[in-house]
Amino acid sequence: MEHVPPPAEELALLDRELARLDARRSQLLVRRAWLVSVLTPPATPAPPQFAGSFGPPPSGPAPFGPPAARAEQRSAQNVLLTLGGLLLAIAAIAFTLVSWGRMGIGGRSAVLAVVTLAALAAPAVLLRRKLSSTAESLAALASVLMVLDAYALHRVAVPEAGGAGFAAVASAVLAALWCAYGLLLDRLRLPLPLAVVSAQLPLLLWAWSAGAGATVFGWALLLTAALDCAIAVRVTRLPVRVTACVGCWTTGLLGLLVALGQSVSAGSAPAALAPAALLLTGAAIALAGAWRAPTGFAVAGGLLAGLCGVAAVGGVLRAGADGNWSVPVYLLCGVVLSAAVRARLPRPVGQGVLWASAAVVATAVLDALPAVGVSLLGPVSRLGEVWSGVPDGGVRGALGAGGPAWSHLTAAPVVLLTVAGLAASAHRSWDRLVRAAGPVVSPGASWRGAAGAVALGLGWAGLIVSPAVLGFPYAAAVAVQSVLAAGAFAVAVAGLRRGASASGVTALVCALAGAVSTGFLSLAAQGATYAVFSVLLVVCAAAAVLLDGVAGRVAQSPAVPVAPLVRLPWIAQTVAVCGAVLCATVLARALGASWELPVHRAAPVLLVVPLATVLLGARLGNRPSALPVELAGASAAMVAICLALPDRPFLALVLALCGVLAAATAVRAERRPVAGYLAVVLFVLASWVRLSASGVSDPEAYTLPVTVPALVVGVLRRRRDPEASSWTAYGPGLAATLVPSLFAAWVDPHWLRPLLLGVAALVITLAGARLRLQALLLLGGAVLALDALHELAPYVVQVVGALPRWLPPALAGLLLVVVGATYEQRLRDARRLKETLGRMR
Repeated sequence: MEHVPPPAEELALLDRELARLDARRSQLLVRRAWLVSVLTPPATPAPPQFAGSFGPPPSGPAPFGPPAARAEQRSAQNVLLTLGGLLLAIAAIAFTLVSWGRMGIGGRSAVLAVVTLAALAAPAVLLRRKLSSTAESLAALASVLMVLDAYALHRVAVPEAGGAGFAAVASAVLAALWCAYGLLLDRLRLPLPLAVVSAQLPLLLWAWSAGAGATVFGWALLLTAALDCAIAVRVTRLPVRVTACVGCWTTGLLGLLVALGQSVSAGSAPAALAPAALLLTGAAIALAGAWRAPTGFAVAGGLLAGLCGVAAVGGVLRAGADGNWSVPVYLLCGVVLSAAVRARLPRPVGQGVLWASAAVVATAVLDALPAVGVSLLGPVSRLGEVWSGVPDGGVRGALGAGGPAWSHLTAAPVVLLTVAGLAASAHRSWDRLVRAAGPVVSPGASWRGAAGAVALGLGWAGLIVSPAVLGFPYAAAVAVQSVLAAGAFAVAVAGLRRGASASGVTALVCALAGAVSTGFLSLAAQGATYAVFSVLLVVCAAAAVLLDGVAGRVAQSPAVPVAPLVRLPWIAQTVAVCGAVLCATVLARALGASWELPVHRAAPVLLVVPLATVLLGARLGNRPSALPVELAGASAAMVAICLALPDRPFLALVLALCGVLAAATAVRAERRPVAGYLAVVLFVLASWVRLSASGVSDPEAYTLPVTVPALVVGVLRRRRDPEASSWTAYGPGLAATLVPSLFAAWVDPHWLRPLLLGVAALVITLAGARLRLQALLLLGGAVLALDALHELAPYVVQVVGALPRWLPPALAGLLLVVVGATYEQRLRDARRLKETLGRMR
């Protein structure tokens, strides 16, 4: 006996539902605790003690508010000290750069040196007196003064030295001085981070002063990053560590970008060795930092190290290969990188390396996707050339792309099929893979299904691209794509029948995409159109039949409302049914085109499809596939009606035939409530169109003989069943005359027809109000209103033209104001009117 759903899937569904209920219970408990805390009255504060009372002072907060004065004073003090230090720094800069009286740069340098020494010595005294904020402000001022001292020294002592070289030496000296000063006064928080910031500049400025190339700049950036990494790993102070981490990531990424640019642009393998060395050095730095970093930084470091390794090795191998095969080279390096699961790396670092391997593989797949898009969507560009013959250039001509466009995509099928093979190997050897990757990752069972789905999707994509990449002839490409679509449908059916939802859904999506693309591709030649759509018709019909048993059990399964995934077989069957009907519709339209029939004369041929669906729906009965079959047939009937629109006699014929089909469907009791009304509407529309096509100017002569017996039948129906709706009894009969007469009255220039129609509509409206019949009241009222509007329209236009232009907007605004002021009353009136109409039959 086959379980639907399978026991393993049903167990997983139950576990997820229980977890959801536990989460909801926790949420409700938290909300309940908050409500209890809100409803519980606060404790009454102790009465304040007077000066003469005995006992210790109260320990709780005063009743007039919390003691926030200390925090506010602290914040105000920090703001004042910061502003003061900033003003002093600005004054020092102005003093150094702008002449002060007759004092030269030497005198100013001496004054700055004395002030700097005083500013450096003052924090030590202030720290002993526990004035830490003031000490921090003076230390910041001293830091600015030291930079100005370096500038003054350059102007006085070595004016002939280059600016970049002197700045490199000065930044190194300042970093050492700030480091020594911060270690000496370890209670200051600013000097050590400043030392780290200053240490970012010496190597870069030295490379700039030496006029070095990009490689030297890359080495300078990476060596600086290595220094930052060592500081971040060794130093325990949080400000220093944060500053070093920011500097490490900034300089390291800049250096790696320089190396990557040189590696990609290298024209030969020897030229790619220097960038490869840079990239490998960056990988070593990232691994060294990630080894002792927290989990998040360790994963990021492993990711960066893996990407650097792939870029280094792949850059050297790529430089010696053809440019169109660069992506497979990097893909090979990324696949080899996944062997890091066997290396003795910390778990977060190993996870980062695996993420790097996955990122390389995903990037290679993304690079191949444009070829898949051109293969699937290319035939759409030739929709204006249906049955124009076999295109020149084989399948590439049918796709609207020549040979040069495909020369850059030759590696796409290789990439897609390689990744598909790897995913298939992982799916097949999943247990062994999990044991091998145990020290690094622990994938769940759902990942195995994902691997199988990826293998299936990418394998199909690689095969669908191959004909265009290899330059197949048109007929061979059409045959290959038809076989691929049929195979995808077969895999989807097999997967859904055995409960493999991931692979089944993936195969179904691939089958639909391939079927649509192949259908568009076959429109270039008449023979290909018949062959392809016949094959697709058979395949879709077979898939619907094979899924019928599973879909039937799913429709009766009590787990359907809880787990939408178990409805997949029914959804797949619905898609297959609609696809089969669509293929039959295309074949019917192609048959009409082959017979060289005009468009409107080919419409009755299309009605063969809804006729077949009506018969098939009656044969299926209450099965889940019956409704999709009939709805798809109804869509084919709509296409036939649209084709017949240019010719009114044929449109009337098509509408009448559709009415016959709807009436045949209404014979079944479960379809009667909808199909019965639809048949009546189609017959009435067919008669109106026929009258219009015959040039009848007095439709009442034809509609009244139908209306009178219809109303008699309605009266007899109401006598036998007083609870019957007035719409069922009188609606069709009244509409058969009132609606055509209304259309005729709107185009009639005389007054007699509108007058007679208005009188008849008024009588029907009054009768509906008197007898409390909803159909008479609404139909008569609507026709009466439209008839009156037709009569009053010319006068309304004249009055509106004579009024000032500002008056209509003013009246509209006044109406809105009045309605808004009485909105509640209007709402009650509308509800009362709705209830009154609802009580009518």
